Amino acid sequence: MARSTRRRSGKTQKTPDPAGATDDDSQSQPAQEEQEARKEDDDKCPACKDEQGQGEQLAADKEQWVRCDACKTWFHWRCVGEGGDLDAIGKWFCRPCLDADPARMITMKPPARKSARKKTQRDYAGLNAGQEADPSRFLRMMEGRVIKRDSFRRMKGSEVGVEWLENDESAMKEPIVVEAEEGLGMKMPPQGFTVADVVEAVGEDYPVEVIDVATQSNTPNWTLGKWLEYWQTEPSKRDKIRNVISLEISGTPLADQVLPPRIVRELDWVEKFWPNTKKGRGHNYPKVQLYCLMGVGGAWTDWHIDFAGSSVYYHILSGAKVFYFIRPTPANLAAYERWSGTEVQNHSWLGDMCDEVFKVELKTGNTMIIPTGWIHAVYTPADTLVFGGNFLHSYNVPTQIRVREIEIATHVPKKFRFPHFSRRVSNFSLLDQANIRCRLCWYAGEKYLRDLKAKEEFSPRVLESVEVLAEFLVAESRTIERGSDPAKRQAKEEVPGDRIKDGPALARELRWRVRHAAGYSSDDDSRSSRRTKSAVNGEANGVGNKRKRIAMDCSEDSLELFRNFKRPSWDRVEEHPTVKESRTMRVRRPNSKSQDWVKEWVDGSGGAEVGDGDEAHVERKRDVIVKVRKTAKGLERQRVERMLEEWTWNGGPSSAGSPSLSVHAPMASEDPPAPVATKGEPMDQDAGTLGADPPAPSTSNAGGVNGVAPGGAVE
Repeated sequence: MARSTRRRSGKTQKTPDPAGATDDDSQSQPAQEEQEARKEDDDKCPACKDEQGQGEQLAADKEQWVRCDACKTWFHWRCVGEGGDLDAIGKWFCRPCLDADPARMITMKPPARKSARKKTQRDYAGLNAGQEADPSRFLRMMEGRVIKRDSFRRMKGSEVGVEWLENDESAMKEPIVVEAEEGLGMKMPPQGFTVADVVEAVGEDYPVEVIDVATQSNTPNWTLGKWLEYWQTEPSKRDKIRNVISLEISGTPLADQVLPPRIVRELDWVEKFWPNTKKGRGHNYPKVQLYCLMGVGGAWTDWHIDFAGSSVYYHILSGAKVFYFIRPTPANLAAYERWSGTEVQNHSWLGDMCDEVFKVELKTGNTMIIPTGWIHAVYTPADTLVFGGNFLHSYNVPTQIRVREIEIATHVPKKFRFPHFSRRVSNFSLLDQANIRCRLCWYAGEKYLRDLKAKEEFSPRVLESVEVLAEFLVAESRTIERGSDPAKRQAKEEVPGDRIKDGPALARELRWRVRHAAGYSSDDDSRSSRRTKSAVNGEANGVGNKRKRIAMDCSEDSLELFRNFKRPSWDRVEEHPTVKESRTMRVRRPNSKSQDWVKEWVDGSGGAEVGDGDEAHVERKRDVIVKVRKTAKGLERQRVERMLEEWTWNGGPSSAGSPSLSVHAPMASEDPPAPVATKGEPMDQDAGTLGADPPAPSTSNAGGVNGVAPGGAVE
């Protein structure tokens, strides 16, 4: 028997010659028609009953054919095969040949030989990548390493709430363990719930991603039914150690038995900001809050940070887990970025590159909340069933953004990132090597803008996070406005048109409002060190003091009058040598019994020489700095004088308890007072401008008013 996958033979179409055919053409035409007829017969299947079958064949791009071993005629396998497998046929005869010779029989190929002996499966992909196909290698890496017992807080379920977040600065900055679920406000399946119950609730044919622990890679083509068979196999007979960590159960009957802790529902961005009309069946929205994790004894999940810096709640329904944690300090995150996705990852212990590693042991009934950005690895000492989920919140957006950067830098596959969080990199931080997409962030920004307009007040931690969120949205807006055409198109698609009509305007207004709510004194276009943050009336971040003027004491280099404005530099700055002066005068002593002496010495009258005063010795030090520069109208000169006086009274009758006094005049402002604008003459925005050198200042002391001679005024 011969079998083949043959394409149709194309018919040769003759194009008539408009000038008329020659005699040779006329003679060759019957031969060509005969050849075309023969080709057409070759493409016909004798078993096709009518033109319908031939039409189907002509519509097909490829067709399976089989040849009779007797008459050598070709047939469509779909016409004569009766649904059988062509590859399993040994010898094949058509029906007329079988009827002509009853001794002929259609035979099948013998089955491939299989050994009953169990073979060791080798992971050639892992070997090629230099990975050792031994799941225990991760535990061997820990041998001899210093691992500290954790000092994380153990809390009662009733203590974990928004009040805890608002009143405790360390809240959601370190993992916490809740040993009993009472008071957490969550719902979990009952004790005795097993993996078999999971499969029954979700369905045996439900696809599931299974991790091969030895290589930390996915194993394809697994269903929950196949996983249940593996789970129920005796541990000694399991071919490999496997793990399930990403079975999302939203929309399944099992989801009705699981409710996250109350604090998760109160903080989760998807719960708070994603429109309810765009959730549920038929809608594409982030589904990361309900996961079922099933790990067998000996399973290991290598070092990782949960996607997009999301926080995690983790409840042990049965079994046990051992967590290893590394703090998300800038140095540790940088070490993780160097380690992740490189050759170093296969044969090195990340803890050696970080400052310290903590160990947490969890048992049945324990719940743990892992904050944003914590690097962790997980060991499963026994078969364990866990329910948990991920959530983004407004208490640590900067770290969420930093983790997103690491995901991009280490090429984390898109399916392991937070859905609808981002898809592209920008020069601001969050951010897939082509474009950033953040529909969830736009929804969050739109809601916070409405709240700020309504004068809602937020804690300093939330304001800091909203400011970073606003910066991210402004970066997206710049892509919409100034990016390449593909980037613009992609960025616009991520702005939810059902809520936001003008994304760039929303982003910039949000940034402006959150800065004013937080007490910032500058409205410059980017986050920079020039912006100064002040507390108003002793209240951190200026909460409750929106839009109030803030008195600033800034240097010339740090204070900008207008956005993108820079003062011209000085052509020359000269410091005169320090001048020291010592003299003896008759001056009244300060009366310590009254506070009137303070005012006298501040306004200058306290240093006036009087005939009935006590003899006093005064030491003066005078420093002078002169700056000059050319301007469009002439030149500008600035003279700054600083004087320090130390007064000491000699012996004699004392009317005060203090024998000495220091008067210190600090450096005057480097900015001269702005000139008064006259009609028809614009005011210089920088400083007073002189057409010629101003008159020299007087150098007389005049009683030392404020400890500075009148000549020390700024010119």
